[in-house]
Amino acid sequence: MTNLESIARKITGILFAQQSLASAGFIAAATLNSIVGKELSGHSDWAGVPSAVYLLAGAFAAFMWGYVFDLIGRRDGLTIGLGIGAVGSGIAFYAIAIHSFAIFLGGMVLMGIANAAVQLGRFAAAEVNPPEHRGRAISNVVIGGTVGSVIGPFVAGPAGNLIGSWGIDELAGAYLVSLVLFVIAAIVVFIGLRPDPREIGKQVAEKYPDTIVRSRVVRSMAQIFSQPAALVALTSMVLGQMVMVLVMVITSLHMRGHQHDLTDISLVISSHTFGMYAFSIISGRLADQWGRGPVIITGSLTLVIACIAATISPDVLPLGVALFLLGLGWNFCFVGGSTLLADQLSPDERARTQGFNDLLVGLASAIGSLSSGFIFAALGYNTMAFISAVFAVIPLLLASYWTLKRARKSRAIA
Repeated sequence: MTNLESIARKITGILFAQQSLASAGFIAAATLNSIVGKELSGHSDWAGVPSAVYLLAGAFAAFMWGYVFDLIGRRDGLTIGLGIGAVGSGIAFYAIAIHSFAIFLGGMVLMGIANAAVQLGRFAAAEVNPPEHRGRAISNVVIGGTVGSVIGPFVAGPAGNLIGSWGIDELAGAYLVSLVLFVIAAIVVFIGLRPDPREIGKQVAEKYPDTIVRSRVVRSMAQIFSQPAALVALTSMVLGQMVMVLVMVITSLHMRGHQHDLTDISLVISSHTFGMYAFSIISGRLADQWGRGPVIITGSLTLVIACIAATISPDVLPLGVALFLLGLGWNFCFVGGSTLLADQLSPDERARTQGFNDLLVGLASAIGSLSSGFIFAALGYNTMAFISAVFAVIPLLLASYWTLKRARKSRAIA
């Protein structure tokens, strides 16, 4: 094993640990955000506001983090981001203790900003690995969400009981857990993420010059995303995210309307989360072996099937299968798109372009979250699922066209 390979493996491992700890913190809080929103505001109509604020803050912060990562490096950027998350969690904890909805929303803003930084960690893993291992590297970081999806909800309850014994609202417990996890993750990154992935990425670019985009000047966003491959990558991640959020967010309410208890609802959402993260290790390797296009095509097609399957029956098993496929399709689009975008950028273009990409992905989440309730109320669950399927067809067609055109070009050259 060469020195660069050893360093890349270490960096990827640290980023996996960071993703696991941070996602556990975010998911522990997300489990209760809507409940806290209703309790603190006093209005059920405002239950979704904290999540919307969190998503919008993360979306707009992502572009800013791209420049920060370029300026001070990935290690310092991630450490600061996790520190902001810890502060945000502390503010949310305090807000619940004094029953202040406005202060709680301030905590959500900071937590959203922190999440935007954490999500960019997957690109740091990509840049330190050779091109043929980028998909696997990204998936090895994303799969940390599986750890978080298990630990987060699991610790929220016991933490609430502990906080309740102190005479504080038990809902605050999850945010105290988030604070602790963010602090641990920040320490792991600050100590372990050495050397900085930004510098290793430049060395990898020099070692594989034929696979790196070369340009005399740093291209603008318009120039980068006017390239078909970059556009396919962006579309797959943005629309994949929107489709996933549209269906996922409202499924709990849909099931509640069909008299399902919380256990059944949790089971379906858990199957969705499992589909989102557990197969990251497979999707990344397939992106390296099959190519980025086929993985995006598979993901988009899976999203279409999932949306249609969600309309078959409101029973637990059919919805569980549909939501599992929804998570799996999102994963393939997210990992395949992230890998394809990483392929298209020079070292000097990476962080800010990836930040802009995550800005659009975050906006897609917020739009999906905010609009799902209105569409559901006006048109019903099945119609909303069919509309989502139409959106999923767009990256399917774009990726198919680009992949076929690329294959024809390769045959012509051969």
